Amino acid sequence: MSADSATKTLQLLSKRGVLRPCELAELGIPRAVVWRLWRQGRVERSGRGLYRASGASVTEHRSLAEVGKRAPQGVLCLLSALQFHGIGTQAPGEVWLALARGAWKPRIEWPPLRVVRLTGTAFTALAERHVVEGVTVQVYSPAKTVADCFRFRNRIGLDVAMEALRDVWHSHRCTMDQLWEAARVCRVATVMRPYLESLT
Repeated sequence: MSADSATKTLQLLSKRGVLRPCELAELGIPRAVVWRLWRQGRVERSGRGLYRASGASVTEHRSLAEVGKRAPQGVLCLLSALQFHGIGTQAPGEVWLALARGAWKPRIEWPPLRVVRLTGTAFTALAERHVVEGVTVQVYSPAKTVADCFRFRNRIGLDVAMEALRDVWHSHRCTMDQLWEAARVCRVATVMRPYLESLT
């Protein structure tokens, strides 16, 4: 292992937070470099095929970053998106991820993963990109997250959806127009109408 390859790998880990060996190979760095750094204790394994610099700061969103790295085509949704945006009081024990219908479900040992399938604009609309621990992840906007909670109210509970709606409205994270747009995209405008009207 050349000192140059090791230095470059550590710099990349510092910048990106989490790396997969295939990303190093794409940059002309042998995959064995990260394995040797791991053996020396200079990097840590944070999951199957995922490495980070030893002693790197860990935020409460570490699991979201790791899922974002392993499943970049997915979008964090429902309880995970609520937690990411600081909406409500939910603290899920698994990461909720939206995937397009028919898309491959990633094999992830940790963290536990809960997948929902969406199609068309219900999947593609209102997804935002955020950088979490150096990893770009997709997360639905607060308004879309609330609408999804009403759409999947049978899975997460109507009380969770109502709490999320009240929170985004009272904290001014969404306008009424944004909530109506998200309700239309998720095809829950009729369901949400009485709750939206009660806010005004």
